[in-house]
Amino acid sequence: MEKVALIGAGGKMGMRLAHNLCKSNYKTSYIEISENGIEGLKSIGIEVSHEEKDITEAETVIFAVPDVALEQVTSIWIPRMKIGAIAITLDPAAALAGKLFMRKDISYFIAHPSHPSIFNWEPTEEAMKDHFGGVAAKQSIVCALMQGSDEDYIIGEKLASTFYAPVSKAHKITVEQMGLLEPALVETLASTCVYIAQQGLEEVIKRGVPADAARDFLLGHLRIQMAVLFKELPGAVFSDAANKALQRGLKEFIKEDWRKIFEADNLKEQILAIT
Repeated sequence: MEKVALIGAGGKMGMRLAHNLCKSNYKTSYIEISENGIEGLKSIGIEVSHEEKDITEAETVIFAVPDVALEQVTSIWIPRMKIGAIAITLDPAAALAGKLFMRKDISYFIAHPSHPSIFNWEPTEEAMKDHFGGVAAKQSIVCALMQGSDEDYIIGEKLASTFYAPVSKAHKITVEQMGLLEPALVETLASTCVYIAQQGLEEVIKRGVPADAARDFLLGHLRIQMAVLFKELPGAVFSDAANKALQRGLKEFIKEDWRKIFEADNLKEQILAIT
């Protein structure tokens, strides 16, 4: 069995990964220092390791810690990893910001979940309610090899498909492309747009629209709007009135230069802000 060390196993992402790894054929050591994290792991039947050799002898070390902590944590443990091992992070930000401790004699692999698509159709209620992924709903993942061989990529993708399971597809991209996806596309842009829609919902409720009616109306329209825009309904288009309202909205509150968030300098600022 391949030896895997999961650092930060009791954190938010660590617990999700641990839930799947403990059911796999990987020989996993779970590393956690916080009392809450240790108790959380115990609640799902996992004992925390306190043996340094579980990291220094591991073929793969997963760093499931927040972006702001990766620089410090990798500077402690990556120097102690054995030659030829693979360091895995779950987000591209620290790598793109130059916050990872780098060695030439190990490999670096990054894997991030896409989360279950809003257009997923799942056979069970549990899967339908698995909005984050990693429990019952299928999702794709994106993977990037920052440093290493083709064999290292295969090892990393297989492991990532295990700890993010169930995975429908693994997309191989570059670290730079992953940065364009997150934070730029899905956090800086998409999260902001969705947040404004949610704030609009709160505003019409304040103005007297019954909350249930407003919520149902918005979420139903979001579904059909996304189905049209993302080509889930081939040939379907917005009505003339809807297009006129869309064009008015673009002029009212969307800056013409919004695409600058994908430019290298702007993207670097976004990444530094979250690391």
